[in-house]
Amino acid sequence: MKQYKRVVVAYSGGLDTSVMLRWIRDRYQCEVVACCVDVGQKDDFKVLQKRALGTGAVRCHVVDARREFVTDYLWPALQARAIYEGRYLLGTSLARPIIAEKVVEVARREKADAVSHGATGKGNDQVRFELTFKALAPRLGIMAPWREWDLKGREDEIRYAQRHRIPVPVTKSKPYSSDANLWHISYEGGVLEDPDHPPLDDMFQMTVSPEKAPSKGEVVTIDFQKGIPVRVNGRSLGAVQIVETLNKIAGRNGVGRVDIVENRLVGIKSRGVYESPAATVLYAAHRELESLVLDRETFHAKELISPRYGELVYNGQWYTPLKKALDAFIRETQRYVTGSVSLKLYKGNMMVEGRTSPHSLYWKKLATFEKEEIYNQKDAEGFINLFGLPLKVQAILRSGR
Repeated sequence: MKQYKRVVVAYSGGLDTSVMLRWIRDRYQCEVVACCVDVGQKDDFKVLQKRALGTGAVRCHVVDARREFVTDYLWPALQARAIYEGRYLLGTSLARPIIAEKVVEVARREKADAVSHGATGKGNDQVRFELTFKALAPRLGIMAPWREWDLKGREDEIRYAQRHRIPVPVTKSKPYSSDANLWHISYEGGVLEDPDHPPLDDMFQMTVSPEKAPSKGEVVTIDFQKGIPVRVNGRSLGAVQIVETLNKIAGRNGVGRVDIVENRLVGIKSRGVYESPAATVLYAAHRELESLVLDRETFHAKELISPRYGELVYNGQWYTPLKKALDAFIRETQRYVTGSVSLKLYKGNMMVEGRTSPHSLYWKKLATFEKEEIYNQKDAEGFINLFGLPLKVQAILRSGR
């Protein structure tokens, strides 16, 4: 067993990290430093600091990374329209690299020789944390208690916590886990492990059910500059404020819930329930603006790249050369994605009310069905003859045989 003098733990104060903080200290007889990274989960960090120190940490750092999370992670994902398997808006996937980045920064300040995370050996987060650790601090040791200890599941963890008097927010009566940040809340485990079991409505925290949403639709207008949201309903807001404002607006209209069975990187199918109100609205508005300003070939190429970008994020490959190369393409596509989109939100649904841009490629004079002098409809005959020539040749030659 490799020995470490000081380990920095990515600490959330939940069941896994609370148990492992004490376990690492006792198992390795080393100093443990907790690092809480604020990405908008609305925790009481004073309580978490007290809990970490009471559990055995020698220090507990709290890092406010909310603005950086939005500007450096959420906005690039929005510009790329990164989605995993067509539905997951990557809230947890996007948060893990910045949490790992801040843990590395604390490890350097603390002169630690190792870092640790609370991800299980069956999930995706272990990959996301560790690939970031390897990219940013390749010489630091990495400790993953779930791959070492003899605790077999959450029931064992709860008993361990009770035995060592570690206060945790999970009980046997409410065994599912959740992960929150500015972009979403995820729910998994417990009763949700049955994909045929509907989630209980009282589980949700960011959205009302569509049945309880207002009976009148609400219109929200979002202004973008080069693919980045800058105003909501005419108000200029900071990056964090934009996400928080849209979470409230979309949430009260029942927009942003998704229940999916996804394919984890490690090869296991997993059922997850997510609330992503602001993300859902922003993705829809951003796409509408792109449809107005991008030329056909670029728009179609981006449609192919977006799922691949989403896979890279999901798989924890934020710092890879391919991701960096795709970022360059995405940035170029966003040069003219400036304008305004209005959406009507109604009982879990979104409808486009309007879209406008100073860089619009939509030319009413050309698109009209009325009389115009730009498009010569006779030209279409020659275009169709050439476009269909291979099909015609095949039909002639093969029918004769």
